[in-house]
Amino acid sequence: MQLTQPRGLIHSGHYCYPGTAMPTQDTEERREYYRIEDRVALEIMPANPDHTEANEPLPALFSLLGELHQLDFEAQHLLRQIAESNRTLANYLKVQNKRIELLGQALAQDLLKDQGAPQPVVLSEGGISFANDKPLNNGEALKLKLVLLPQGLGLLLAARVIYCTPMEDGQYDIGTEFEALTDAQRQLLARHILQKQALERRLALESLQGD
Repeated sequence: MQLTQPRGLIHSGHYCYPGTAMPTQDTEERREYYRIEDRVALEIMPANPDHTEANEPLPALFSLLGELHQLDFEAQHLLRQIAESNRTLANYLKVQNKRIELLGQALAQDLLKDQGAPQPVVLSEGGISFANDKPLNNGEALKLKLVLLPQGLGLLLAARVIYCTPMEDGQYDIGTEFEALTDAQRQLLARHILQKQALERRLALESLQGD
């Protein structure tokens, strides 16, 4: 199985195809996003409210983990302000945040039992591509339930299919674009991508030093 590989930047706000960046009509509103290869737990649901599956309530643990990371994100600027006046208190709060993060990771393992095993994807702030057993129609609206690892961040995102390409193994490479993201959702995605990139750079550096 070979998904579309990340090649530089992907634009948001209009249809984009693998490895291309489509120009917008208003360059001032254009945003570009880096893609990363990742492994996430992913569940695809129809956006049509007439579908029973689309109306099922989210698991309590999924919602809890999402709120936990949202609160952590909102507290970051407060923590920076505290650090300016009381470094000892700020360091203590960072330790507490780390403890909560570890608890969240432990809870995420329980969530994965229901969500399913992580699968390879290509992820950006603008969208996500993944392999699927069945084809999806271009323009089809979806709800994507993602669990980002290792922090166990749960996100329920609206998306639309922008391409569907058959692969040699019989599966389909599905490309989607996120729609109507809140600022918080976009920033949580951005933070995850930055953390992933930092980890990859650190591992690459350690590998070079080991050689």
